[in-house]
Amino acid sequence: MSVSSSSPSSPSSPQPLHLAVSLDGAGRHPAAWREPGARPAELFTARYWAGVVAEAEAGLLDFVTFEDALALQSASPAGPDARTDQVRGRLDAVLTAARVAPLTRRIGLVPAVTATHTEPFHISKAIATLDHVSRGRAGLRILVSGLPHEARHFGRRSTPIPAGELYEEAADHVEVIRRLWDSWEDDAEIRDVATGRFVDRDKLHYIDFEGRHFSVRGPSITPRPPQGQPLVSALGDGVAAYDLIARSADVGYVAARDDDEARTAVAAIRRARESSGLAAHPLHLFGDLTVFLDEDAAAAEDRLDRLDTRAGHPYRDDTAVFTGTPRQLADLLQERRTAGLSGFRLRPGVIAHDLPAITRGLVPELQRRGVFRREYEADTLRGLLGLDRPAGRHAARPAA
Repeated sequence: MSVSSSSPSSPSSPQPLHLAVSLDGAGRHPAAWREPGARPAELFTARYWAGVVAEAEAGLLDFVTFEDALALQSASPAGPDARTDQVRGRLDAVLTAARVAPLTRRIGLVPAVTATHTEPFHISKAIATLDHVSRGRAGLRILVSGLPHEARHFGRRSTPIPAGELYEEAADHVEVIRRLWDSWEDDAEIRDVATGRFVDRDKLHYIDFEGRHFSVRGPSITPRPPQGQPLVSALGDGVAAYDLIARSADVGYVAARDDDEARTAVAAIRRARESSGLAAHPLHLFGDLTVFLDEDAAAAEDRLDRLDTRAGHPYRDDTAVFTGTPRQLADLLQERRTAGLSGFRLRPGVIAHDLPAITRGLVPELQRRGVFRREYEADTLRGLLGLDRPAGRHAARPAA
């Protein structure tokens, strides 16, 4: 669906708007790598990723997500395709985020991680390490995979795996990760050279998780992350995914094509959150949008048409596709947030073009309207999103 941006409606709100961008190769459009400035020869270099994240940080965005998967990109949902005219291959998302972390100071770094086929112990210590390296700016985006060709990379499970089971397993995966993050108390490290005590063993805890999919004893090998609990996020594109967001996430991405779909998804996730007994815990819901931005709407449409011609087919996505100006996008975001969204994750159609259009066009427009920050107001990702640092579940409680 293409979102027409010709009908601005911009109810002002005093609440701050949160913004993230999804980074994937040269951009969301399959022909993005052929656009001017796309730097296809550098897509697998640290310099490329450092540059695009620096651009996002200069725009004061809350965080970036790094896309990842357990198989090559494909135009076919059934498995690998034979196309050689589109980007194929990625760097590891967690390692890319870790490389970028010391080169940035304030922006959040959220790599995608597939819960299916991976072990939560490994993911827990990887994200904890990213949080230490970035000084409290780490998160993760949980994915599931029911694809047979991804399962064959591991050879440990038969397919198909029912969707309900995939999401149930992902919820257990997140629960194990969270318990491992808490398995070290905040003051477990003593580092007392004089007494020779580096760690207080009494403040390291077994988690003894027993579930249908995992049995994990713990404790972690990595000290509790600076944020205590790094940000957990997930995409909502159906009832099973809504339940995962409601039970396990701090941020949910809503892949809605219009205001009504967004409102329906938000209501469903909020109901599931309440049913899980977590209604009192904060949960951000971000709308997902793929964007093609130019100084005038006709130019954006023309650019998308040119990209589609090169790709050989019209572009489609699992969420709304916006073509227009930064000002028109600001109108749309302010209108759609009334569906109950606290922010948006924008997917640049062409990173080389649309990411700067976000940071240098959309952001100043939102600032002019008083709905987006003019400087970073916190040092951690949880802080940027107004989320408290949670106490560890094993921390000693003060005497009454």
